[in-house]
Amino acid sequence: MRDLKLVMFDMDGTLMDSQDFILMAMRYAFEQAGHPAPSKADVLSIVGLSLDAAVEVLLPDLDASENHRTVELYRRSFIELRAKLGGEAKAPLYPGAIEALERLHRVDEILLGVATGKARRGLDHAYHSHDIGRFFVTSQTADNHPSKPHPSMLLQALADTGVEAARAVMVGDTEFDMEMGRAAGFATIGVNWGYHPVRRLGAADVIIDDFAELDAALNEIWS
Repeated sequence: MRDLKLVMFDMDGTLMDSQDFILMAMRYAFEQAGHPAPSKADVLSIVGLSLDAAVEVLLPDLDASENHRTVELYRRSFIELRAKLGGEAKAPLYPGAIEALERLHRVDEILLGVATGKARRGLDHAYHSHDIGRFFVTSQTADNHPSKPHPSMLLQALADTGVEAARAVMVGDTEFDMEMGRAAGFATIGVNWGYHPVRRLGAADVIIDDFAELDAALNEIWS
């Protein structure tokens, strides 16, 4: 087991650009709940958090019951949008993502996984829509874990794979991903094409501009 390495990926903003559907669903949910529509910048700033934590950041004055109602409206609106517009099937993978996954998957000692704020249903839809589920040996979602940046998702991934934290890397686009990785003892790689500006990725060990740079970044970390 000591020779194994683990690369965990965030989904939204890292592998897949689903911001249009997230924005539509959030604005529709807030409208239905009678809350002012959040700005694009505000919505993208909370992508990666679990829904209850995200709504709490956007609307900190809500009580628990109203937070729960808004979260349920978001879930319902996202499901409706998925049925009408295709959801994750219409959300593109970022350029070079599939090629990077294929390259890493071909290396026997490298295992791949996902740690996402998406629900299991949404992740499964993304896997099926883009035929990428085959790459991952562990998939951690918001259904079974505390919100990022709590390290629970990554600690479970280590337990699933038997990989040591010192040989594991978290790849993501938000400060929540970087903080989660650090809290779990992972090295971290930030991507600059996602939903948080690079200045918020200060905890990253390496920042990459393109998926073509991922292999070299991993080699630098593991060397």
